[in-house]
Amino acid sequence: MKVCAIVVTYNPNIEVLARLLASLSLQVPNIVVVDNGSSNKEAIFLFASDLIHLHLLETNFGIAHAHNQGIVQARKFDAQAVLLMDQDSVPAHDMVQNLTDSLSTLMAKGKMVSAVGACYFGSEEDNESFFVRFGWLRFKRQYCSECEIGETLVPADFLISSGSLIPMSTIDGVGEMDERLFIDHVDTDWFLRAAHSGFHAYGECRALMEHGLGERTLKVWVGRTRHVPQHRPFRYYYIFRNSVLLYRRSYAPINWIINDVWRLVGIGLLYTVFCAPRFQNLKMILVGIRDGLQGKTGREINPPSTALKVDH
Repeated sequence: MKVCAIVVTYNPNIEVLARLLASLSLQVPNIVVVDNGSSNKEAIFLFASDLIHLHLLETNFGIAHAHNQGIVQARKFDAQAVLLMDQDSVPAHDMVQNLTDSLSTLMAKGKMVSAVGACYFGSEEDNESFFVRFGWLRFKRQYCSECEIGETLVPADFLISSGSLIPMSTIDGVGEMDERLFIDHVDTDWFLRAAHSGFHAYGECRALMEHGLGERTLKVWVGRTRHVPQHRPFRYYYIFRNSVLLYRRSYAPINWIINDVWRLVGIGLLYTVFCAPRFQNLKMILVGIRDGLQGKTGREINPPSTALKVDH
């Protein structure tokens, strides 16, 4: 399976980006780096090669637009699948092979696959990653450690975009990323659309990837120890606004909406009561809810010029 990797950058850490591209260059025939108007784009030019193709945007148009631009470039290379990667995700040496093996096996069995995603890990030893299913009240966490012996594929209702291997045929059927969302819930929206069209996502426990969620990770105890990502205030605007926007879409299932409402309640309490800057977080949350109810889309709040995380 011919895979093209799409790496989206916005003022990246050059050292981490170098590790990412070095690992990918040994695993895929083409890499498209889509830069969202970085201030350090000159440093990114150092990676340009016959294998690594740079697509530089004049300003930050958001993660969805960058992914779509990367998909356009991948089609020029006749890619059969695209691998989406964040700028600070570093794949293991055999991640792509494990993803493509599983995707090929599933498709050979006639499965309608939206994507196969990597199992990510961070710097905290007790922070085991998981894949997500929709419960009726809360998201259900599917851990690889709970798989039966010999099983490596975990059904999931959606995946984070980084480390997701998506067949080009699925993109043809589902459509590309919704650029109106700008940052958060871009991946959620796409997987909800894919599921509505009959496609299914899977996590691959053998496909490992170093990855961080948020600007920093907080360890909190709510019934058990949890690691939660902490973002800068402007991100909570997009998290809440885009959730409200998705609730109104016909393909959003009621169990996901209920699960996400509970998630937002937890985020709101944590970052407006216990974590500074409380007032700025509260302001962005309230403005996001208001704009979501009013149907506002696109780039409404300007992100700061430092590194931007794009997952949820």
